[in-house]
Amino acid sequence: MFKKIIDALTGKSHDDTPPGGSPSAPKSPGLTSGGKPSIHPSVDEGFKPGNDSFGGGILTCHCSSDPVKVKVAAQTAHNHACGCSKCWKPEGARFAVIAVVSRDAVGVEANENKLEIVDKSAAIQRHACKACGVHMFGRIEDTNHPFHGLDFVHTELSDEAGWSEPQFAAFVSSIIETGENPDNMSAIRDRLRELGMPPHDVLAPGLMDAISTHKAKQSGALPS
Repeated sequence: MFKKIIDALTGKSHDDTPPGGSPSAPKSPGLTSGGKPSIHPSVDEGFKPGNDSFGGGILTCHCSSDPVKVKVAAQTAHNHACGCSKCWKPEGARFAVIAVVSRDAVGVEANENKLEIVDKSAAIQRHACKACGVHMFGRIEDTNHPFHGLDFVHTELSDEAGWSEPQFAAFVSSIIETGENPDNMSAIRDRLRELGMPPHDVLAPGLMDAISTHKAKQSGALPS
């Protein structure tokens, strides 16, 4: 019975044979050169720890001419792999890799005219290059949002070394919503743990605690 419930939730049936055809093939998993499930090019072969004294760098979009350049004048925090369908991912990546930094440390250095907000109704206003589609930074304008004051950035867009390393994976189950075969999830979670990025289906516990604390202070359940 439990298997039937899981199959119903994941859209599977006991007969996956389409009318007049052979069983439908699951999505082929992307694998690293070592045969492990691919997560993201910047972490698939492992990664180095960040440098606490690192002072930031320049993020550059993928345009071959007149690229957008964004200066991040501080070290990032809470770097992580994100499986949600909103964050920008490079071609073929299962996850985005994204960190946060004070919005005061973020500024556009070149070709700001090429930026546009992907979805103006979203809590995170993702500023992307209109030409290549790369998300340069995400900003929260709602002053009541728990993460207001923080910008979201993809440090893989920088040539500098020393950025904070990925520490966990968030919204892992969400990759199913963008086409990942549910049968691959156990191996993907195992790979995330092997890389040192514990998988979560929301944010990491510390960040979830921060959100709840913010809401409790707003409601008066905790002193502000």
